[in-house]
Amino acid sequence: MVKASAPGKLLLCGDHAVVHGNPCIVTAVDHRAFVTLRNIEENSISVRAPDTGIENFSYPLPFNGLSIPKGVSFVLQAVRNFYDKYDIKQGLRIETASEFPSSLGLGSSSAITVATIKALSENFGMKLSNREIFDLSYKTVLDVQGVGSGFDVAAAAYGGTLFYFTGGKIIEPLSVSKIPIIVGYTGRKADTPTIIHQVEEKMKTYPEFVLSSFNLISKTVLDAKKSIENHDWKSLGELFNFDHGLLSGLGVSCAELEKLIFAARNAGAYGAKLSGAGCGDCMIAVTEDTENIVTALDSAGGKVIPVRTGVSGARIDQD
Repeated sequence: MVKASAPGKLLLCGDHAVVHGNPCIVTAVDHRAFVTLRNIEENSISVRAPDTGIENFSYPLPFNGLSIPKGVSFVLQAVRNFYDKYDIKQGLRIETASEFPSSLGLGSSSAITVATIKALSENFGMKLSNREIFDLSYKTVLDVQGVGSGFDVAAAAYGGTLFYFTGGKIIEPLSVSKIPIIVGYTGRKADTPTIIHQVEEKMKTYPEFVLSSFNLISKTVLDAKKSIENHDWKSLGELFNFDHGLLSGLGVSCAELEKLIFAARNAGAYGAKLSGAGCGDCMIAVTEDTENIVTALDSAGGKVIPVRTGVSGARIDQD
C-alpha cells in the first residue's frame, strides 16, 4: 500500500493574466488531498472517492475511452497518463480523501491529481522529480478540463510559495515561510473554465483594455515578489488592492466578493482581493491584526478558512 498527499493553493497575485502567458505568485496551503493505492490481481482500476460521491467505480484495463464519472475523472486520467508513459498494466484499488471540499476553490482537483501521480511514482519505483510530477499532472488537468495555467499544479507538486509562469516556464521558490493572510469564503462556487472563457471573449471585444490590464497585473506580481521577499506586508496589501481593481474591471468580481473585500479593508487590513477565477470562491486579506479582520468577515457573511501558507508539496505519508 502507498499513501501520498498534496496541498491546496492560494493564488496571491496574477489571477487571469497568468492564463495568457504572464507571471503569478501562488502559495501552497495546509489543506491536503490524499490518495491511497494498492496493487490488485484484477485487471481493472477500482476507485473509491467518497468526497465526490463515488463509492465504488471500476474501470477495466486497458483504457479504451469508456465514460468516466466526473468525481473520479482527474484520478483516472492521471493513472491513464502514467500507465501510457511507462507502459504499465497493473490493476489498482485507489481511495481518495480531502481535508477541504472542492467548493472552496483551493485547487482540490490539482491536489488530487498530483497526489495520484506521486503515489503511482512511489508504487512503481519511479521516484519522479517534482518537475516530472508537475509535467504529468499538468497534462492530466489539461486533458480533463481543457484550460488551465498550471499554477495550482505547481503549488501541489513543489509546495512553498512560488513565482510562476504559465505552463511551468518558470517555477521559482520564494524565500518566505509564512505570509500573514486571512481567507474568506463567499459561499458561492465559481466555475473556473467558464470564467476563463468569459475573459477570453472580453479580450476579443476589447483587446487593448484587457491586454493593458494584464500588463498592469503582471507589474503588481513583480512588485509583490519583492514585497514578499522583504516581508513588507503593508506594500503587499496595497498591491493586492491595485490587483483587485484591475480584476474587477475585467468583470470577474461579484457582490459577495466585494462585500468581504471591503469589510476587510474597512477593518484595517493592509489590502484585500479576490483569489483565483473570481465570481465567487475566496478572497484574501493581508493583515497582522487577525482578530478584527476575522470579526469583520464573519459579520459580512463570509466564512473564514484558517490556512497556513508555504507548506510542503507532494509527499509520501505514513498512516
